[in-house]
Amino acid sequence: MRKTGLRRCLASFPLLLWLGAAATAQPAADPLAASRAALIAGSDIGAAVVAGETYVPTHSSIVAGDGRTRIDFAVTLSVHNASETRPLRLTRIDYFDGAGRLVQKYLAAPVLVRPFGTVEIFVAKNDTRAGTGANFIVGWNADAAIAEPVIEAVMIGDFANQSYSFVSLGRRIETIAPVRP
Repeated sequence: MRKTGLRRCLASFPLLLWLGAAATAQPAADPLAASRAALIAGSDIGAAVVAGETYVPTHSSIVAGDGRTRIDFAVTLSVHNASETRPLRLTRIDYFDGAGRLVQKYLAAPVLVRPFGTVEIFVAKNDTRAGTGANFIVGWNADAAIAEPVIEAVMIGDFANQSYSFVSLGRRIETIAPVRP
C-alpha cells in the first residue's frame, strides 16, 4: 500500500509542476472584460483635438529585508475618464518591465470610455514578468477640450502574515526643452 501511494504521488508530481508553471504569468484572455460597461461601442469620435500620454510606475514585485526576499503584488491599473460630458479615447495601454522592454500591449485597437467611466487592467500577483521596475504607458485623446484623465495603480500583496498596499499616481509625459544659455 505504501509503495503504491508513493508511486501515485510521484507520478502526479510532473502534472503538479506543469499546473504550477501554467498558473504563473498568464495574462487574462480579455483584459477589458471587467470594464465593458464603461466602454462605448466603436472608436470613432472624430479627429483628436487634445492628446496625451501618462506614465504610471508600478511594482509587480519588490525586494525586501536583506535583499534576498521578494514580495509579489497584484496590480490594478485604473484609467478614469474625469469628464462628465465627453468620451475619452484610449489609444494604448502598454506594460513594460524594469529594463524598458514591452511585456504586454493591452489594447488591440483604440477604445472609447464613457463620461465618468473607468477602465481597469488587472495584473495577477503571480504574474511577475515585469519585475520591480514595472510601468504602464497610457495614451489617450479626445475630439474636444476634456478634463485630463485620472490614472493610477493600486498594488496589493502579502508576505509573512503581513499585508501591503500602496497607490501610484500617473504622471503626464511632457517633453522638457533644453535650457538655452
